[in-house]
Amino acid sequence: MTATDEPVTTGVGDSPLTPGEGLLVPPGHGRVVQTPAQRVTFKVTGSHSRMASTFEVEVPPGFDVGAHVHTRSEELFYVLEGELDVLAFEPRIRTPDHWQKWESPSGRRVVRATPGTVIVVPPGCPHAFANPTETPAKMFFQASPPPDHERYFEELLEILGDGGPPDHEAIEALRKRYDIEQLTPLRHR
Repeated sequence: MTATDEPVTTGVGDSPLTPGEGLLVPPGHGRVVQTPAQRVTFKVTGSHSRMASTFEVEVPPGFDVGAHVHTRSEELFYVLEGELDVLAFEPRIRTPDHWQKWESPSGRRVVRATPGTVIVVPPGCPHAFANPTETPAKMFFQASPPPDHERYFEELLEILGDGGPPDHEAIEALRKRYDIEQLTPLRHR
């Protein structure tokens, strides 16, 4: 697991914006947090925006974030490359495994999202994504309010950084602190 700092743009870094100035993040720039399960590039942080944290997320083959729900956070996902199975609805029954088989009371089912697909997840809505293909996928991801997801990713990296088996109790406590109720397990190859 590694975290690397790359300049967001000359003179901006992670410092707050100067009044009257915007933020430009060139391709390939941003702070990178990488674990064996996924690679997350911080593009816009809470020091730059009061609205949302923005990330570019690479989702490797076999990764499944697991169904989960937030009571306060709102999220937006935009598939850039590859394909992902996605869920964004309350199922008839929240079974403890295999969210891919869930169905909503109105008959909605999990869909295969391809480039250009947008998924908006309001607070309280169960959601998940998984890469069932053999090709990595990439998505644009926004989470509001900032900086909750930034801090979650950073603290998760610390927990996973010791090189040993994951401390599941510490991860569960972290999720509770950051408004994440895990409904089905997170999995990766």
